[in-house]
Amino acid sequence: MLEFFKNFQFGTNEMLWLGYMLFNYTAVLFAYKYWGKVGLLIFVPLSVVLANIQVLKMMNLFGVETTMGNIAFGGVFLVSDILSEVEGKKYARKLVTIGFITMVFTTIVMNWALAIKPASIDQFQEHLKPIFGLAVNELSVIRITAASMTAFIISQLFDVWAYQVIRKWRPSYKDIWIRNNLSTVVGQVIDNSLFTILAFAGVYNIQTLFVIAFSTYFLELFISVMDTPFVYLAALWKKQGKIKELDERI
Repeated sequence: MLEFFKNFQFGTNEMLWLGYMLFNYTAVLFAYKYWGKVGLLIFVPLSVVLANIQVLKMMNLFGVETTMGNIAFGGVFLVSDILSEVEGKKYARKLVTIGFITMVFTTIVMNWALAIKPASIDQFQEHLKPIFGLAVNELSVIRITAASMTAFIISQLFDVWAYQVIRKWRPSYKDIWIRNNLSTVVGQVIDNSLFTILAFAGVYNIQTLFVIAFSTYFLELFISVMDTPFVYLAALWKKQGKIKELDERI
């Protein structure tokens, strides 16, 4: 932790990262406003696929080495908390099913595509293999997907359950920040710990794993706090009748 603050920096990477986070959260919010529950659920497969690709990229952020993908997965937690807050546990749990199916389907389809022999002029087969290949002894999408799948299911089920438990304790509109952050903070601990161990053990040394885990979780805490105003706004729009379900527009 001391090393993090010692090496803290803020530059172009950090500005781009913050811009991406705000863009992602704003897109989720307006998808809900104009397409309702369907708009939120659409973001689940999009975020899952993007996160599983982006997490392969290492970057320097705020002075530490970390992985991409935390914003995309942060969007999933935002969707989960909005659904839990305004639509109930039933729809929040659908998120877990959709995310799981997306991971399995993407893995099968992309490896099926890779199994087809490329043309002699093809330039992308060898670039796609490290991302989507089934190689067991290297950092491949099958390992990333398995790690993501395990961490995603367990952390999201906990997040949905915890949100509802905390809501019984603090049910008012003004207490959204409590149930949103408490459920997500613990859910992120579960997600981050499981994913880091399952995805990167044996690929990076223990010190690097610790740095990835700490820096990623620190960023996830920040992402969790930053999504709170968006949950408040989604709940307010729902209360004011500003949310339009997709079937109302067909």
